[in-house]
Amino acid sequence: MPWLSDIFLFNPEKPLIFTQLYFWIFYGVVLLVYSIIYKDRAMRNAFLFLVSLFFYWKTSGLFFLILVFSTFANYYIGNWIHRSNRKSSRKIGVALSVFINLFMLSYFKYAYLFVGSVNSLFNTDIKVVNHLALWSNNLTGTHFDVSVILLPVGISFFTFQIMSYVIDLYRRKVDPVKNVMDFGFYVSFFPQLVAGPIVRASEFVPQIYKRYSLSKEEFGYAIFIIMKGLFKKIFIGDYIAVNFIDRIFANPGGFSGFENLMALYGYSLQVYVDFSGYTDIAIGVALLMGFRLPRNFNSPYKATNVGNFWKRWHISLSTWLKDYLYIPLGGNRKGRIMTDVNLMITMLLGGLWHGASWQFMIWGGINGLGLVVYKMWKKISPYEHSNHWAVRLWKIFITFQFITFTRIWFRADSMEHANELIRQVATSFNASIIPEVLASYKWVFLVMLLGYITHWVSNKWKLALLNWYIKTPVWAKVLIAIVVVFVIYQSWSADLQPFIYFQF
Repeated sequence: MPWLSDIFLFNPEKPLIFTQLYFWIFYGVVLLVYSIIYKDRAMRNAFLFLVSLFFYWKTSGLFFLILVFSTFANYYIGNWIHRSNRKSSRKIGVALSVFINLFMLSYFKYAYLFVGSVNSLFNTDIKVVNHLALWSNNLTGTHFDVSVILLPVGISFFTFQIMSYVIDLYRRKVDPVKNVMDFGFYVSFFPQLVAGPIVRASEFVPQIYKRYSLSKEEFGYAIFIIMKGLFKKIFIGDYIAVNFIDRIFANPGGFSGFENLMALYGYSLQVYVDFSGYTDIAIGVALLMGFRLPRNFNSPYKATNVGNFWKRWHISLSTWLKDYLYIPLGGNRKGRIMTDVNLMITMLLGGLWHGASWQFMIWGGINGLGLVVYKMWKKISPYEHSNHWAVRLWKIFITFQFITFTRIWFRADSMEHANELIRQVATSFNASIIPEVLASYKWVFLVMLLGYITHWVSNKWKLALLNWYIKTPVWAKVLIAIVVVFVIYQSWSADLQPFIYFQF
């Protein structure tokens, strides 16, 4: 029956993502079963592990086997590290785990970058080969294309999550989970599996063994934050992307400098509402099942400097890089020069984490330079400790311009397009057509304005709206949710718009 195939088989054209009706049907079934078994913690954890694997199967197909392999391999290596009393043995264990995880990540994510760089440097013609596809074809008679290596969705997220668990076991900072099913649940919990936040074992594993609890206030907060995430992703992010941003970045030279500049500001908004929207939905979905995920964004475009921005943006990755890369490199303990070097290494590798291209390295490097320059500037700035509103506004403005500038290399399809965008803004701004552009894209710019206003509005007002919603009766919550969802989907695009961070 065709409908059974749609439900259980992987279809790359219909991935199981938060913006699809199928996901909410899936989630409704999960909640129904969960409401029956939630008091039995072992059954609950095993059930959530299995449905998370199904979720990943529906999102990534046979790549779910990579997740299964990572789960079992690192679970047993982690137990080996925990049981061993010999430091040398524990070092071998953690080195083996890190090697396995980084090898898989590098193979799927960086093979083309590595081979392309070698070919450019040595004038060779090495071809990328998908050895997994080759083995499958030889052993089972499949017909996979061996010349193409596809990137498993979310591999960067669950790889870093697994590595934090094993490294913290080595450091004796956490206790191991009780069994492989519990570890699989921790690694693959479906709300945050494919785009974070990256959850530390110390934050999540204790929740695995706690009784289910959800207060009335938390229920209201969960529904509110899910609606907020859908609104940000679909009503704002997808609308401005489909109707303006994607057109400009596909052909920067075909548009004026003003249009390119507006697309760049639009993308700064889009990447925020898209990624933070996913996180909002993930946090709300997990909370309804009694699990608390960490906050991943804190109004990043209110940052007053580059360092402050990276404490507000993708917090789970920023803190991971600090704790597992920057500090082990020496942090700020080896003098000013080495501190700057460690910052640059961390940001360059942070850029590489986002994608296998030199553009992401440039993006990471510019952000690293921004951190280094700010560290020097704050020592001589007469306004560093000023609380005047005008000074604060100026700092926010400058920081936002810098972060938006770096997005050129983050978003551009190629280095040629990045250079073309800069050239158009610098030499073909064409200010005379601004009124015409504003009129032609009036709804796009109004939605952009709405997005930035809702971001920069006072947190006190946002908290007041949240508290008002939490205090409404259940029937009112349901009615408001129906109205909000109806409004959101009026802006629905016929083209599927995947979450931006799925590619990482």
